[in-house]
Amino acid sequence: MTRLSIPDNAVLLPIDMQRAFDSAPWPRRWNDAVDRNGLALLAGWRASGRQIIHVRHDSVMDGSTLAPGAPGNGFRPGFGPEGDEALVTKSVNAAFIGTDLDLRLRRLGVDTVVAFGISTDMCVSTSVRVGANLGYRMILVEDACDCFDQPDGEGGMIAARDIHRAHVATLRAEFAEVTTTAELVEVLRRPVAA
Repeated sequence: MTRLSIPDNAVLLPIDMQRAFDSAPWPRRWNDAVDRNGLALLAGWRASGRQIIHVRHDSVMDGSTLAPGAPGNGFRPGFGPEGDEALVTKSVNAAFIGTDLDLRLRRLGVDTVVAFGISTDMCVSTSVRVGANLGYRMILVEDACDCFDQPDGEGGMIAARDIHRAHVATLRAEFAEVTTTAELVEVLRRPVAA
């Protein structure tokens, strides 16, 4: 097993950690630890002195709970940018599409991006896939992600946990290294090798 390594110039990418996902019309989520794990990642990352680029979904769809100005557009408690941390806003699933995220990362000389957020199968997965296709080393913190129950198109429902597991498996197979909050926080505490 390869030991996880995080370069000093890696960027943490919290994706769509927004208030809207706690109520209708969004279906049931599965990961009760998503906020706790995400906040632990942010604290560990900030303590390590590495950069964070926050991603917020600013929906352009009429009536969306994620539209600018809607209460749900705001960040979940503790998840907004602090100090000079950057913010990228998007209106589609991938954080790299229609934004300057790729340009920001290239100007910083970044090759490793660590991602987490909501939802695993939509904006997180799409952002990780596009990032990998652009040549970044993508790392997914799977237990700091969450997603929703989804209709299967045949009158049934696919449980959010099953959707999450399937997406993490496909991301691991080709697009990203997969880790946990505890493992990543432990790596961040290690002294930097000379």
